Amino acid sequence: MARRALTAALAGALLGAAAARAAYAAFTRRPPVGDAETWSRTNHRGEPITLLEGPAFVAGAGVAAAAVPGLPARVRAAALLAAAGAGGLGAYDDLYGVTASKGFRGHLGALAKGEVTSGAVKIAGIGLTGLAAAALTVPALTAHRPADAVIDGMLVAGAANLANLFDLRPGRAIKVGLLAGAPLLAAGLRRGDPVAAALAALPLGASAALLPEDLGERAMLGDAGANALGALLGLAAAVTLGRPGRLAALGTVAALTAASEKVSFTKVIVGNPVLNRIDMLGRRPPEQAPAG
Repeated sequence: MARRALTAALAGALLGAAAARAAYAAFTRRPPVGDAETWSRTNHRGEPITLLEGPAFVAGAGVAAAAVPGLPARVRAAALLAAAGAGGLGAYDDLYGVTASKGFRGHLGALAKGEVTSGAVKIAGIGLTGLAAAALTVPALTAHRPADAVIDGMLVAGAANLANLFDLRPGRAIKVGLLAGAPLLAAGLRRGDPVAAALAALPLGASAALLPEDLGERAMLGDAGANALGALLGLAAAVTLGRPGRLAALGTVAALTAASEKVSFTKVIVGNPVLNRIDMLGRRPPEQAPAG
């Protein structure tokens, strides 16, 4: 089983990486919607950057989920739903969203006034797709009961939202994803579980392959990529962890999400020498001009 788990992990990571790179190259030549200007935004430096990294991640992770060997049909469908659902709703917010309302409080406040924001649509949609993806996995996992679908669905949706909160500086969301996903991958390998190992590996491979574009400040995940990355890691946690571990993970996600309404993650990271060093790893200094 250990060899099967390692093979599944390698297949998931390599397929995700290769497909994400191929998708990024294809989308930069011909975007999936509109033209290059449609996906162009201004980053924290005031420089132009493309959001096409997000659809490339969704495509790469989706191809890996569809093609990696050894996944039960329902788990494979859950991974595809999590990636496509969170990624598609994130892309909708990327392209058509407005920034007047931010965070759960902002979107719920707007909803209370009768205004349905793109963010509110995304939150509701990701919640529903998260529950649906979680429900698909429960019959395939003998240790889970139908009630676990609620916990797992909240974990998938919550992780999708949380990952997006870190996509504010080059490479940050991917680094957080890699740090969160590595223990899940290790747990799957240690247990000799090819399903858990593959589910953790495929978003890690796809995101790592796009990290140079992100760190180079040529592209960013945007809502599409960050939401999909978080959703897939949440699904991997749902499949890998026992109920106490999933409840702990859900509590951490909820606490960080609540903290984001009061505290700036960027200020916390900059103010901590260790976190700031990790955050700046591979990035150009604030005052440095782009290469070329």
